[in-house]
Amino acid sequence: MNCPSDWPEPIVRVQSLSETGNTMIPNRYIKPPPERPSFNTGSDSLLNIPVIDLSGLASGDPTIQQATRDEISVACREWGFFQVVNHGIRHDLVDGARETWREFFHQPMEMKQDYANAPKTYEGYGSRLGVQKGAILDWSDYFFLHYLPSNLKNHNKWPSHPPFLRDVVEEYSQEIVRLGKVLLEVFSINLGLEESYLQKAFGGDDIGACLRVNFYPKCPQPDLTLGLSPHSDPGGMTFLLPDEHVSGLQVRKGGEWITVKPVRHAIIVNIADQIQVLTNAIYKSVEHRVIVNPNKERVSLAYFFNPKSDVLIEPATKLVTSKTPALYQPMTFDEYRLFIRTKGPQGKSQVDSLKSSK
Repeated sequence: MNCPSDWPEPIVRVQSLSETGNTMIPNRYIKPPPERPSFNTGSDSLLNIPVIDLSGLASGDPTIQQATRDEISVACREWGFFQVVNHGIRHDLVDGARETWREFFHQPMEMKQDYANAPKTYEGYGSRLGVQKGAILDWSDYFFLHYLPSNLKNHNKWPSHPPFLRDVVEEYSQEIVRLGKVLLEVFSINLGLEESYLQKAFGGDDIGACLRVNFYPKCPQPDLTLGLSPHSDPGGMTFLLPDEHVSGLQVRKGGEWITVKPVRHAIIVNIADQIQVLTNAIYKSVEHRVIVNPNKERVSLAYFFNPKSDVLIEPATKLVTSKTPALYQPMTFDEYRLFIRTKGPQGKSQVDSLKSSK
């Protein structure tokens, strides 16, 4: 399966649609009725994903360290999503990363168009995911860039304006990669594996790391569309820096959509499909989506912490027994993500389709 070199239809920037002031959105953004968001406040309004203080991991007190690992274990098994605070990333860097990208999206369109992307790599300024002609689109624009492996990183493909953006992204990326390695070690210990198991399974130090900055413009009909359709993330683990001023992320829990309430300066962590495969579905990736707002734009940074593209991903041998046989056949991450790049967000259909028929 190969990705085409260009999009099947002319690209329309959602930000430009929003700025026209029209009170109705084009038909190609209107979701079928069963897929439209509901804005009724129900029993889920008080629920939120777990919030975990990571300072306990470095406390030096084994009891506190174990309690923190236990919190992470429960969050991974029961939610697949959690927020981390005291994660070691400076607050000014967290705020700066988000607001620098907000500034990018408010530059003149001709400057942003210099970075227009194509479906082969997705790198650059984009407005759609997937290349199916006639697809119903999401109400969002984005910027996608590579950080690791280093041979894919090209600062010239990163925006040169605002002038300090590249430095901010570089420093923020280093911190996210550090955090990712810490959590992979915790996951490994919690699963009864060697502490370096998942890091090695990802390819050692030769992992993948890439950033998608999402821009969700104001939408005059937020009940008819979505900023991002339901999906589980195809990679290993995702670190989301949300917009603290407006909620938008929703997580599926027990058949309901829970709106995540961001904690100040927290990073949202979610299990993605490759960890579901590696853990033989002990940890599961979880469907999530993004709703849009009629009065406020929203900016978020999704950092994808992924296995090396050509390493085979399969359930850890220690987690496969006669009672818990391997659910998945080996597949490289590169083979896996071609599905996503072709079809765009499709719920959990890809990872579920990989389950062995035995």
